[in-house]
Amino acid sequence: MNGIIALDVDGVLLDFHQSYRLAWQRTFGELPELKDPLAYWPMDRWQVQRLEGKEIARFRASFDHDLWATIPALPGALAACHQLTSAGYELVCVTAVPKQFLQARIQNLKDAGFPIRSVIATAQEGLEVSPKAQALKELNPVAFVDDYLPFLRGLPPDIHAALVVRDPNGSPNVGEELSNAHSTHVDLSDFANWWIKK
Repeated sequence: MNGIIALDVDGVLLDFHQSYRLAWQRTFGELPELKDPLAYWPMDRWQVQRLEGKEIARFRASFDHDLWATIPALPGALAACHQLTSAGYELVCVTAVPKQFLQARIQNLKDAGFPIRSVIATAQEGLEVSPKAQALKELNPVAFVDDYLPFLRGLPPDIHAALVVRDPNGSPNVGEELSNAHSTHVDLSDFANWWIKK
């Protein structure tokens, strides 16, 4: 084996945008139209209204086990994972999914055919340091791929931090903290091709 590569899930392996849209339909009875195909956040991508109070709680309740177990794969992500495993890397997901939905996430990845050895759930919020930093320190992968720049804060320097810089409109992946990323890629396929050839 050539070591472990740690992967984020939403925005790297799975298309959370599509599940957000379906969750909105399930909650409010309308399937939102596309508003901005280059929006980073789902609420900006789809033609949806800003929610407050009870409506937010009602919408969040639709993010249940069934939703977390059925998020579709991003184009090319499955092939990229098989490319990495064929090159001798072991894949582990480090995800900020709520821990009560960890088993749903594992089932989702398994059903989609991803060759993932294990899935680690972390806290969702971090301040000075990424909530994924401790898990990554213990895992000690050769590389970590995420699509959210704040989750690269405080990672051990010997872990190659790769950032997927998808969907630029409203993206948090800008500014001085880009120096925390050792490399940037348009998607996981781009990373896999680059990593194997480097």
